[in-house]
Amino acid sequence: MHVIEAENVSKRFGNRIAVDALNLRVPKGACYGLLGPNGAGKTTTLRMTYGVTRPDIGSIKVFGLDSVKHGRAVRSRIGVTLQDTVMIEALDVYDNLKVFGRYHLLSGVELDRRARDLMERLELDSHAGMPVKTLSGGFQRRLAVALSLMSKPELLILDEPTTGLDPAVRVTLWELVRELRREGTTVLLTTHYMDEAERLCDELAIFSQGRVIAEGAPKALIREHLAREAVEFEIDADDDAALLQGLSISGRPLRIGRRTTVYLNDAAPLLARLREADPEDLGNMVVRPTNLEDVFLTLTGTRLEGGA
Repeated sequence: MHVIEAENVSKRFGNRIAVDALNLRVPKGACYGLLGPNGAGKTTTLRMTYGVTRPDIGSIKVFGLDSVKHGRAVRSRIGVTLQDTVMIEALDVYDNLKVFGRYHLLSGVELDRRARDLMERLELDSHAGMPVKTLSGGFQRRLAVALSLMSKPELLILDEPTTGLDPAVRVTLWELVRELRREGTTVLLTTHYMDEAERLCDELAIFSQGRVIAEGAPKALIREHLAREAVEFEIDADDDAALLQGLSISGRPLRIGRRTTVYLNDAAPLLARLREADPEDLGNMVVRPTNLEDVFLTLTGTRLEGGA
């Protein structure tokens, strides 16, 4: 069963194509990630999924319902954490959760139980009585996620949930996502962190200029697009063609300044050439397994930096 089904979806804003002929399937219980540089169409896709933006062409169904025609019914079953979540800054953490719970018709013992359970799960107990305006960015982000979970959603949408957070808070949120998955919640997220995508996502869609250019499980994408090993070294641009001639290279070498990265299934022949060319410069060389960021760079030519 697919919780989200997008069929040939396109969306324009003036002359700019934000999303172009999108087809997407998100299975029930999966964590599905959207990766792409700024302006690639990720957030527009999320907004169309929960029904606040209407596609120009095509349709998105969530739980089998059209996300625009049945927007209220869809939104009653989902939770959304946006990059900028509206909170009542004068109220404390506990009262924000109660107010949000009442939007979902919770009351009495059940409202209190859910608020306290989420404060415990997201380690907000110690700040329960603090006004939101006094919280750090990390605690505000935890509260934003807690608010989106008050309704016990079947689908949780996270738009860059850990951007700007310290590593400890990121790990806390990662574990929460895993816990929700074990409970059967489907998760759709965008992220700017490749390690986050590799750790959390069952499948990924890589966006570029509004189109999905690659899709699959993280490890499968690495196997499909690049060789097993990445070799990073420094060399002048005029010398790298001769150094790499005749080697079985996967994809194209990536250059940033004098730093070159090459992908091969067997790095030994290249390492031998590098030792012969400049044995004193081997301290700058790195040999490592190919990762998801290598795939992203190869396919899009850009890095994921900053917020979308």
